[in-house]
Amino acid sequence: MSRNDQVKRQWFLIGRLTGSRGATIEELVVSLPPDHKCHARTVRRDLEALEVYFPLYAERVEGRVRWRFVEGFKAPALAFSPTELMSLVFSSDLMKPLAGTHVKESLDAALNKVTAALPREALDYVRRMRGWLSVGTGPHKSYRAHRQTIEQLARAIESKRTVHMRYFSASRNATGRREVDPYRLWYAAGALYLIGYCHTRREVRMFAVDRVRSLAITNRPCQLPLGFDLEAYVQDALVVMRGRPADVELVFNRKAAAWVKDREWHPSQRLERIKGGALKMTLHVADTPELVGWILSFGAGVRVVNPPALRERVRAEAKKIIEEP
Repeated sequence: MSRNDQVKRQWFLIGRLTGSRGATIEELVVSLPPDHKCHARTVRRDLEALEVYFPLYAERVEGRVRWRFVEGFKAPALAFSPTELMSLVFSSDLMKPLAGTHVKESLDAALNKVTAALPREALDYVRRMRGWLSVGTGPHKSYRAHRQTIEQLARAIESKRTVHMRYFSASRNATGRREVDPYRLWYAAGALYLIGYCHTRREVRMFAVDRVRSLAITNRPCQLPLGFDLEAYVQDALVVMRGRPADVELVFNRKAAAWVKDREWHPSQRLERIKGGALKMTLHVADTPELVGWILSFGAGVRVVNPPALRERVRAEAKKIIEEP
């Protein structure tokens, strides 16, 4: 039996006993939903565990032991609209790449508590929703093997302590030692990053969590700079990579424009319909290999107008793709 099943069952018991004159263990066993059925011994252990945290007690009435809450106790009532229930499902599914980490487990535990307290009609709606709503996470990294690293970084951020880490740099293809003041964990494009001040580079940098080879929390206190804004820090990146911002002008042909026009690729984008059904897009975005790769993903459906240097890099990269290895 999983921890999540136990949480769901215990929250059902809380709801069952709240506002009632109490119930025997046998009555509670009978009232459990089909997916929570268990032995009376399990229910007894659940009640004894709840007794530690809630005003719950057992009393003998007419020769039978009944469990009940003290007079006046009320469990929090939960009422959700269909769109709010949909958001709960979305939030759980979108975090699937973090399966195996305390982040995903904590979210699941919280959602299970909410689910267990929902009225039956809401539970039925959630089950039906699973039949017609699916969430695709797209390409992403798996963080099951990095659970300990994520937990350490979370503790370091919470306690405001500098960390020592061995970090693999993909650009240099080498592992080196870094001393970092951790500011934020940032999840973007299916990957998790640490943003913090690097004492080696003497600037705020971004580190891929899966490239941290080892980590130690020091006793040295650190402080998030007053006014540090994560959104401002990453605003020029197309997705993740930061770099020198450039004013970019692209023209998409009619076929590509049909689906490009309906998405927000970057907050700075501006779209303009032009002759023949084509679409002009202007962006103020970091000029990085990430930008070049994104442009190439449209194939012949896009043309780089400005800046000329970006156009040449896209042309050179496209040429390399068709060259013999």
